[in-house]
Amino acid sequence: MDLKKLNNNQKAAVEAVDKPVLIFAGAGSGKTRVLTFKIFYLIKKGIVKPEEILAVTFTNKAAEAMKQRVAVLLKNNVQDMNIGTFHSICAKILRNEIRHLGFSKNFAIYDRTDQISLIKIIMAEINVSKNSVMPKIVRNKISFYKSQLIDPKSAMKSANTLQDKIMIDIYKSYNNSLKENNAVDFDDLLNFPLEIFNNHSRILSKYQKLWKYILVDEYQDTNKAQFLLVKMLAEKHRNICVVGDDDQSIYGWRGADIRNILDFEKDFPECETFTLENNYRSTNQILQAAQSVVRNNTDRVDKDLLSVNGEGDLIGVIETHDEMEEADAVINALQKEIKMKKRTFNDFSVLYRTNAQSRALEDSFRRNAIPYKIIGGTRFYERKEVKDVLGYLRLIVNIEDTISLRRIINFPPRGIGLKTVDKCFIQSVKDNKKLFDVLKNPEPMKIRGKQGDSLIAFHKLIKKYNQLLSKLNASELARALVEEVGILKFYKRQDNLEDNDRYDNVLEILNSIDEFMDRKPEASIADFLEEVSLLTDIDEWNTDENYVTMMTVHSSKGLEFPVVFLTGLEDGLFPLSIALNEKEIMEEERRLFYVALTRSQEMVYLLYATDRRRSGSDSWGGIASRFVKEIPENFMENISFSSAMTRKIVKTKTGAIKMKIKRTITTFDDFKVGDLVEHTIFGEGKIMALSGSGENQRVGVAFKDGLKKKLIVKFAKLKKIS
Repeated sequence: MDLKKLNNNQKAAVEAVDKPVLIFAGAGSGKTRVLTFKIFYLIKKGIVKPEEILAVTFTNKAAEAMKQRVAVLLKNNVQDMNIGTFHSICAKILRNEIRHLGFSKNFAIYDRTDQISLIKIIMAEINVSKNSVMPKIVRNKISFYKSQLIDPKSAMKSANTLQDKIMIDIYKSYNNSLKENNAVDFDDLLNFPLEIFNNHSRILSKYQKLWKYILVDEYQDTNKAQFLLVKMLAEKHRNICVVGDDDQSIYGWRGADIRNILDFEKDFPECETFTLENNYRSTNQILQAAQSVVRNNTDRVDKDLLSVNGEGDLIGVIETHDEMEEADAVINALQKEIKMKKRTFNDFSVLYRTNAQSRALEDSFRRNAIPYKIIGGTRFYERKEVKDVLGYLRLIVNIEDTISLRRIINFPPRGIGLKTVDKCFIQSVKDNKKLFDVLKNPEPMKIRGKQGDSLIAFHKLIKKYNQLLSKLNASELARALVEEVGILKFYKRQDNLEDNDRYDNVLEILNSIDEFMDRKPEASIADFLEEVSLLTDIDEWNTDENYVTMMTVHSSKGLEFPVVFLTGLEDGLFPLSIALNEKEIMEEERRLFYVALTRSQEMVYLLYATDRRRSGSDSWGGIASRFVKEIPENFMENISFSSAMTRKIVKTKTGAIKMKIKRTITTFDDFKVGDLVEHTIFGEGKIMALSGSGENQRVGVAFKDGLKKKLIVKFAKLKKIS
């Protein structure tokens, strides 16, 4: 068997198969390669059959990449292998076993938006004001309870404040409502299999026999439920291999427990431990700088990573005045990288600690006509018009899903107002019927005329397509439904740009169902909805498109870029102020900084501002992050930058002190149509249109490669070609 592509440590880890295996895989050390070769090795050696392997990852993208790599090694189709995320594997278990908890197998999976909608309904029912507790906070608290396997009864025992008690009351009602709607949330996907396994040993035994070898990626990010799940499944054969890096444990805030990987040897005392220390991603300068920071943590296993890519360039450190100058500094450095090293836009990533930091960066990128994409913005499947289509599909699959019903009962508008829906809900409680079932007979609710007719028509429509589920494939059914409901017609007749986009998005969701059916011809609408429910931001990240990627450091986990800009490096922002007096939080913030640095393959720029505007006011006296100071000076070089802005401290009429910022006026060429010009990034081009003069001049330029850009002269740095 050809394992020559592996280094000695990787090879040894792959060949260890008769005991529990723990692999500490430092950043960029080839952990995915080890996992895929291990699956290949297990099958080729005949140790287990392909269907007896369970491989668990944290993103769909990682799962798909692993499948593809294994397929190449085996020269075989592995689509039926059990390789997926925790949530997708658990969803598969629940489709078969959830009846034991009183749910039907066509259950809906509620995302964050659905959860908040349900919580708002519950709060209204029990007369809890949104002013006393925010629905988003309630949702996060419920998720925390569930990640720690704390039920409402147990939570109430430790409730100290009135607000805690209110939240737990909502939590109890929320769980009841989920069951009434035949729906689960993401935490339930993990917790319910545990509940079933604990109460039905026969079912647990079935899956223990089915999966004789278990592999878990990113083990440092597992929470309590995930830990217990893999431990239970591995209990019979003790054939488990976990891979992770304690230095990249960054999800403690959502329940991940670093102790799971640090204590693995206690849970499986017979295990063999391997450490992968050859880094194949970053230069040695980046790697050594990152390690020098993370070594200040105490809860970790020491590693000595060494790059195979040579020393590389020093890390650039740029001090700026404020967030606007910081954004300009990013643009300036990016332009130099493109000009000097012939890079493309997708070579760059701009990272920040909080989403709010993107605003100034976006402004600067737009001014300079540089294409960018925010990872973590409004995702396609979260757009209103897309969720409306999904709402229809979810309701015809699961007519008990009242959140979807409420969403689409009056879209497109059919004269059914909120008061009418409330009447229907009250009647359903009174008659002990499903909300959907009371729609077919509005008479007892004294709903007559057009509204009554609309309710009956809506009920018939949904019932019709519910009965067609077994007769039409997913594509046929979705297109027929959208056509009959009139969603496309609704957006078509609005005749504005926003609704044109929504029209296109509805067509795109139909296309996505077509593509899904091409991949899985035997799949159903329910299968499609499940796949969509489990998608993440990173799954939609596309390296083939040419744009600068902007995202939070958390979103960057698992990705890599030739050049990384890490912005907002001030104490109080990164690390967050909440971490300054909390050791555990500070260590997680330090690990997050380590993750940020190790996303880079070739070059890192660290930027901080001395006066960043925070929460609508000026914050004075910002100091560089302690993490920057923890990097030895010999790994860094200071890069000076000064933007074309002047700042002056002035007093307002009320006596308040304010900083007045003004862009410095410089002289610009007065361009004319037909002028040949050169742009730092886009190269040579010809001016085809213009307006204004001096620094306010705007030009339309056609560049040599066919690219057309509208540019503001004062930002574009155009030069005439003589």
